[in-house]
Amino acid sequence: MIDVSIIVPTYNRLWSLPQAIASCRTAGCTVEIIVVDDGSTDGTWNWLEQQSGIVAIRTENWGKDWAVQTAMAVARGDYVRFLDSDDWLTPDANREQLVLAREAGADIVLAGYEDYDETTEDRHVYEWVDCDDFIAQQLGEVWSSHYSAFLFRRGLIQDIPHRQDFALRDDRLFILEAALRHPRLAVYRKPSFVHRRHEGIRLQRTTGFKRDLANWTFIAIFRKVLDMLDARGELTLRRKRAAINTMWAVVRSFAKAYPEEAAEVVDWFYRLDPEFRPPVRPSVSLAYKLLGFARTERLLRLRAALL
Repeated sequence: MIDVSIIVPTYNRLWSLPQAIASCRTAGCTVEIIVVDDGSTDGTWNWLEQQSGIVAIRTENWGKDWAVQTAMAVARGDYVRFLDSDDWLTPDANREQLVLAREAGADIVLAGYEDYDETTEDRHVYEWVDCDDFIAQQLGEVWSSHYSAFLFRRGLIQDIPHRQDFALRDDRLFILEAALRHPRLAVYRKPSFVHRRHEGIRLQRTTGFKRDLANWTFIAIFRKVLDMLDARGELTLRRKRAAINTMWAVVRSFAKAYPEEAAEVVDWFYRLDPEFRPPVRPSVSLAYKLLGFARTERLLRLRAALL
């Protein structure tokens, strides 16, 4: 019997992959480490072929989502977790989260994590924040951690894919879909993994058009999830407001390039919550009312450029 399957997608991360894999090896539970090399060109596959105790799979650079789906198709663990190859698990996280999962009959064991800046060597622990509405939490009511910190019962997520259509924010949609299934939860009160900040490319960091696409993807995910909640009769005012508050900064960033499309989203906010008040200065709020959101945002961008 395999207790935990750990899925590690990687692309040109040979410099960090050995540490990530080593952190997965935990005494006290049976761990299956599945590494999917998504077409690396830095010698990753040659290195993987020399390793023992892992399931190594080679794919043709179709991206993280397809790599994860390939691994899920062969995973055999009762529980599954996802780990980027430039991060690593904390000691005993697998075993201790598994114990909690077994004792509580949990579908997801939640946890916080540690953030490590490779340049400054600064470390910061983000502890788990308790919330009595897991869906509202994942919509942004309070801090909701990172899905690599979580241990998932495989039966819960087996048919929840990492959706390529939402690739720039796929993990956000994944955990929201899991939350919609009203899972039984347990909380691990220690950081379960270390998120490494470095100068290389990470999916979270985008610029230019890719940043705008990531913002639109984020908005599209929230609109889809709120529509699903509405269809189920589960879209409470609390959840609406959590989503609106989370999306506001994203919508304003998106408005820098696409003010008309952003204005349509803001109109939707008002339909969701007629009492919505934009969290901006009174003068900007008045301008929204008199000139409209799109025109005001254009003027604000022009003013910033002139200054």
